[in-house]
Amino acid sequence: MGMTLAEKIISEHAGHTVKAGELVIADVDVTAVQDGTGPLMVQEFKKLGIPRLKNPQRSILFIDHASPSPRKELSNTHTVLREFSKEYGAVLSDVGAGVCHQRLVETFVNPGEILVGADSHTCTSGALGAFATGMGSTDIAVAMALGKTWLKVPATFKIEVTGKFKPGICSKDLMLHLIGMIGADGATYKALEFCGDTIDNMTMSERFTLANMAVEAGAKAGLFSSDDKTKAYLKSRGREDKFRAISPDSDAVYERVIKINAEDIEHTVSCPHTVDNTKPAKDLKDVKVDQVFVGTCTNGRIEDLRIVAEILEDRKVHEGVRMLICPASKDVYLQALDEGLIKIFVEANATILPPGCGPCVGVHAGTLADGEVCLATQNRNFQGRMGNVNGFIYLASPYVAAYTALRGHISTE
Repeated sequence: MGMTLAEKIISEHAGHTVKAGELVIADVDVTAVQDGTGPLMVQEFKKLGIPRLKNPQRSILFIDHASPSPRKELSNTHTVLREFSKEYGAVLSDVGAGVCHQRLVETFVNPGEILVGADSHTCTSGALGAFATGMGSTDIAVAMALGKTWLKVPATFKIEVTGKFKPGICSKDLMLHLIGMIGADGATYKALEFCGDTIDNMTMSERFTLANMAVEAGAKAGLFSSDDKTKAYLKSRGREDKFRAISPDSDAVYERVIKINAEDIEHTVSCPHTVDNTKPAKDLKDVKVDQVFVGTCTNGRIEDLRIVAEILEDRKVHEGVRMLICPASKDVYLQALDEGLIKIFVEANATILPPGCGPCVGVHAGTLADGEVCLATQNRNFQGRMGNVNGFIYLASPYVAAYTALRGHISTE
């Protein structure tokens, strides 16, 4: 009996063949925390009494959620991470470098590896053919100390997508459609394994978006086979030598198979206050917006910014709408500058934020006022997510975000 991607990767790291439902101890390749979860990891690590990190070169501390810090209390937590990195030799990704999940795929994670991070969207790196999953700060402290973690091998849902998207449709639309179909808890502690000719033809950026939002369906991981697209991406990031081909066995056993025709996907929006509260964008044209936010680990990559720039060029954001654009990393920011995208955004009256999480987590930069509506390219719209429980968040693709910013209401044209 063959293995799924999750079973195959975990088996290699556990030292024996594993199956779904089995509890295992597995070696870990990369560990990560961010400034919201890192201070607790530091506290718990020091309680262990272990004098050194197992693999300091692949233990990364990211300062991205409050980047730069808006309050002294957060500044003090940043100091904790900076001091820990100096004391133990961990890698520090400081203010302005970018969102942890974008930085991880750009620089740190490779096919066939296991990444555990103290952030639920750690699953983004699954698009590289790695088993990447979020855990608690205490779990990460142990993984940093021992280079191992324990977990239950997840059963897998096979998501087979075939056909071509209609013009303007993005992988974000596909993922919102899937979450609306199965529910926000429809894949709790499962691995979502994406395949089909639609997936094969996707850019890595589109795959990252799908993997990133796997957790919004409750999934433990979002996984993709590594292929020539993966290899080309790694080459572009200077680590072609880290490529390896990894795919599920042809006779792998799946708990569920979901087949989707890409031609059926419409512009899709998640309405307040749950990600699975999805509707076609065309049915929401009466929803006026106060703010549009483009960015985050979901849709803050250069490909996303290009989509927005193409629509905004020689146009102005609608009067009364604040448009915020936040590149996911410093490298994305620099590329957007080189390509002239930032100039287009500024001339359209959008505001550019420094690389990081920005308004998504509600810590700073773009907090909503009472009753305000924001359409965002982020991954969550829980009540209070952007810093105000009396705000309303709609989730959509960069394409829908750009047209919404121009029209002042949810729009696709």
